[in-house]
Amino acid sequence: MSQLSNFDPNEVGNPNNNIFGLPFSEAESALVLLPVPWEVTVSYGAGTSRAAEHIWKASIQVDLLDTDVPDGWKKGFYLRETNKKILLKSDYLRKEAELFIDYISKGEIVGNNKFMCKSLKEINEGGIMLNNWVFEQTNELLEQGKLVGLIGGDHSTPLGYIKALAKKHGSFGILQIDAHCDLRKSYEHFTYSHASVMYNVLNEIEGVEKLVQVGIRDFCSEEWDYINNSNGRVVTYFDKDIKTRQYEGETWKLITDEIVNQLPQLVYISFDIDGLDPKLCPNTGTPVQGGFESEEILYLFKKIVDSGKQLIGFDFVEVGVGETDWDSNVGAHLLWRMCNLMVKNTPSNN
Repeated sequence: MSQLSNFDPNEVGNPNNNIFGLPFSEAESALVLLPVPWEVTVSYGAGTSRAAEHIWKASIQVDLLDTDVPDGWKKGFYLRETNKKILLKSDYLRKEAELFIDYISKGEIVGNNKFMCKSLKEINEGGIMLNNWVFEQTNELLEQGKLVGLIGGDHSTPLGYIKALAKKHGSFGILQIDAHCDLRKSYEHFTYSHASVMYNVLNEIEGVEKLVQVGIRDFCSEEWDYINNSNGRVVTYFDKDIKTRQYEGETWKLITDEIVNQLPQLVYISFDIDGLDPKLCPNTGTPVQGGFESEEILYLFKKIVDSGKQLIGFDFVEVGVGETDWDSNVGAHLLWRMCNLMVKNTPSNN
């Protein structure tokens, strides 16, 4: 175990250490962060495949006192290195996807173009490969008794991790913070699109007993119908409805208590940063006006932990990369708070 007696949390973060300047190895850490550098199917802005490295750089500036969980960091957080093969595969297929999206956006028929048929096949096979890789990586960590946080990449990235959690825990619920439902059967012909991740989760993973979506404000009729025909498996708190309730006198506490009560005992958090007000994430892939302040969402996460429910994992996706790295700065501070909440009720390794 690292000698914490030689580590001063009040000093400037040491870039020779790991994320947040912490001195832990992976073996010593209760929580391991897995970067998944994948953004093949993004349909607007790009850059999320490199979010983890930017968040890491910004994390060195994060002060290490979280008054909600003052000693959480002592249990150890560790960010794995980005897998360069996955990143290169994403870069290659992203170029293919850009050409494909441009082709179909003009009303062209895919079947009339052999090159586009080949590209579509490669992109969908790439999604399967990525899902299998994420499952293998996260399943191995879970079998070691680690808590796992996944850092995207686009929102398609956590499917394999959610499958690994279903293998470990059987059944659980998902709290999704997002501007979008991500419930399309496919999008732009891509089976494992970022816009289809929750459809794929519900279709492929029986153990996900409930999906509670919060902050949704951009969706299509297909997704609206899916929610209404889900027999309560999907409960969606639309941003417009939340705001209306608040305008008419309801408190965020009352609404969060209701959201928490919708969740089962075991909870996985899927946090797309575009669920926030875009002033906090201007370079995310598909920003939408509206959304939350960061403390509103952290308050909700804290209420889950305080309720006695168990956080079993999280993903944090769609953090964009811009000229000022503001998105990464916000992302690093949010990640810090989520890591501390994740380990709050776990025994110390020290």
